Amino acid sequence: MTVSTKLTMVKKIFADGSPCKKCGEVEEKMRDAGQLEQLDKIVIAYEADPESEGMQLAAQHSVDRAPFFIVERDGQDAEIYTVYFKFVKEVLNAKTSEDEELKEIMNDVDLDFL
Repeated sequence: MTVSTKLTMVKKIFADGSPCKKCGEVEEKMRDAGQLEQLDKIVIAYEADPESEGMQLAAQHSVDRAPFFIVERDGQDAEIYTVYFKFVKEVLNAKTSEDEELKEIMNDVDLDFL
């Protein structure tokens, strides 16, 4: 029997309606790499609506930055990824460079807090 995996990306929309910069960059990288098709769902965290699905998921998983990824496997606790390259490497099994990973980790100033 195979284990079912559900992949969800949570991205943020600011109270003024503008998208989070980092979320857009990650989504574009995923689109360019053909990875968006591997996601089961993209959820929006609306900053102005704490009841939005994305904001509720952020609270449920104690995540305070966007974008983030939720990996749900049958019979296991959900895994949360706040670093895109780590998610790509560990979940999508795609190749990433150490330079790319370090750049994203060191570039936390672009992350948008929920």
